[in-house]
Amino acid sequence: MVSGKTAVIALGGNAISPSGNSNIHDEFASTRQSMRTIISSFVKNNYRIVITHGNGPQVGNELQRVELAKGIVPDVPLGVLVAETQGSIGYMIEQSLQNELKKANYNLQVVTILSQVLIDINDNENRIPKKYIGQYFSKEKAEKFSKENDWVIKEVPNKGWRRIVPSPKPMEIINHKLISDLLDHNAIVIASGGGGIPVYLDENGNYEGFDAVIDKDLASAVLAKDISADELIILTAVDNVYLNFGEKKQKKLNKLTLKEAKYYYKNGQFPDGSMGPKILSAIKFLESGGKKVIITSIENSIDIFQNNKGTVIIKE
Repeated sequence: MVSGKTAVIALGGNAISPSGNSNIHDEFASTRQSMRTIISSFVKNNYRIVITHGNGPQVGNELQRVELAKGIVPDVPLGVLVAETQGSIGYMIEQSLQNELKKANYNLQVVTILSQVLIDINDNENRIPKKYIGQYFSKEKAEKFSKENDWVIKEVPNKGWRRIVPSPKPMEIINHKLISDLLDHNAIVIASGGGGIPVYLDENGNYEGFDAVIDKDLASAVLAKDISADELIILTAVDNVYLNFGEKKQKKLNKLTLKEAKYYYKNGQFPDGSMGPKILSAIKFLESGGKKVIITSIENSIDIFQNNKGTVIIKE
């Protein structure tokens, strides 16, 4: 069995769909390249690996299909679309990784798990629409869809109008014990895709779905905690975390302590729409017992061990 460190690797959308609107052939090509990097960076260094991933463009495409087919075929709720994209993207990652492992002569199994994620339905904050999903509309079309479908819509400055849905806080990855067992049996696991399928416990203690999307990085931090992972690796579109990002006085951060990360986060250095959820995920993981978080790009991850690339966040 693989006996190295356990890492949850959270793939950003650019690792699968660099343009944000790629066709399936481009997505497979990008995913294959990303899996080669995962092997060179982590499999080669004897890590026990769980891979998580986003699904923003893909679930947006599924929503558009539902909208175009309205009145022709039955509607599909958002929670089910999250499950569908977990399966389709998981298949793409799984097959790509299997083929690349075979080429590199690694005898490891790969498995995709459809992951339900427990939320607190009684927390009113979890019911508030705040997460953009789907395509952009003109104001007129957005208002029309809002009336027809009971959507909440909001303007994105200089881009148009989009639907917003709740983005509840993840509490537990329901099948995390099975994921740990699979790691013990020499498997690489793909789990919690798109943040996972949001579910809650009803008055009878049964699981029920909830139409929302969960932040992928926050869910990855919960999964890392649940399986007692050593490290959380967040692969995104930039090589490092920066202070004053996009400004003349921006500063690249190579290393951060938990205390520093909490200070900068509290003081607004990391906006909600970009680095904010990633830093918050790092904070939560380290506070729950994790040892290290690395934030960098998929391209840069191949050098994080040899050349200390990326931003490393530790407790002290």
